[in-house]
Amino acid sequence: MSKVLVTGGAGFIGSHVAEEFIRSGHEVVVYDNLSRGKMLGKSVGDQEYNWNYLGSLGNVIRIRDDVRNFVALSEAAKGVDLIIHTAAQVAVTTSLENPREDFEVNALGTLNALEAARKEDAAFLFLSTNKVYGENVNSIQVKELDTRYEFADPRFEHGIPEEFSVDHTGHTPYGSSKLAADIYVQDYHHTYGLRTSVFRMSCIYGTRQFGVEDQGWVAWFVIAALMGKTITIYGDGKQVRDVLFVDDLVDAVKRFAGSNTSGVYNVGGGPENTISLLELLSMLKEMGLNPSYKFTDWRPADQKVYISDVRKAERELGWRPRMSPREGVRRLVKWVRSNMNLFRTHNHAEMS
Repeated sequence: MSKVLVTGGAGFIGSHVAEEFIRSGHEVVVYDNLSRGKMLGKSVGDQEYNWNYLGSLGNVIRIRDDVRNFVALSEAAKGVDLIIHTAAQVAVTTSLENPREDFEVNALGTLNALEAARKEDAAFLFLSTNKVYGENVNSIQVKELDTRYEFADPRFEHGIPEEFSVDHTGHTPYGSSKLAADIYVQDYHHTYGLRTSVFRMSCIYGTRQFGVEDQGWVAWFVIAALMGKTITIYGDGKQVRDVLFVDDLVDAVKRFAGSNTSGVYNVGGGPENTISLLELLSMLKEMGLNPSYKFTDWRPADQKVYISDVRKAERELGWRPRMSPREGVRRLVKWVRSNMNLFRTHNHAEMS
């Protein structure tokens, strides 16, 4: 049995990762400051839900503190074999309004977690983002179909590879802070010999996700549809993302934990698991929901298509996505329906 520290462990992804390691018999430390709503500046459902849920599982130590607090973080990391760093400032919009806080949480917070790992000689997994590729993705030619855009350049039939350039382009403060952290994680392997890995994630969705308009859009579409809120579509709704159900992400994390590998991996749904905004709305209608939506202008630098090339993770970790978007969305709808009280008791009006 090993000891695992999950930063951001009360978040959507962190709580699923922590749950898996708890249920597998590991000693798990969950570290979180429960600040998502404050950072996003809006209600995000019951912020204590995942925190309390993990507490009910037993064999877990929960520490309520901030990754910017190095003393507390290194104390929490004592004796751990693996740090899974999911804590982050998560929204592009928030990073534009407060770039300093975004940097301190995402870049300095990651450095603190790396230093804690170095002190313990622990393996380190960083959950990064496809936003590190920045606006370079927008330079790829796309073609327009009835309900979606797709890459027109055959070089990207499998999606964006890990070698895709991150240079000479716009990133937003969020993309910049995550890229700085991403590079530090890689460097701690090269410089200090720490076993580190970076997962550059695409759109992760699933149960226990309190999605809002600018973070967790698949869950937000479902929540809004069931709550009778209006969804805002920026642009024409044909923009495409590869989506990955959270159980598949947890499987990739487990495979890293059980391996000896270090490296950078795109972890997303890949070309087989893509969906456009319009297609998600149609899927929800087919499932008996009645989403209300309106169109407005494109947001600056919004990517018309982003799809991860996930073949490296398949080669080196033996991992591939298994959950189809239709089945994943069906499970998410079922979970939100069963937990409407978590959303009704918190004011979502400012998100409509």
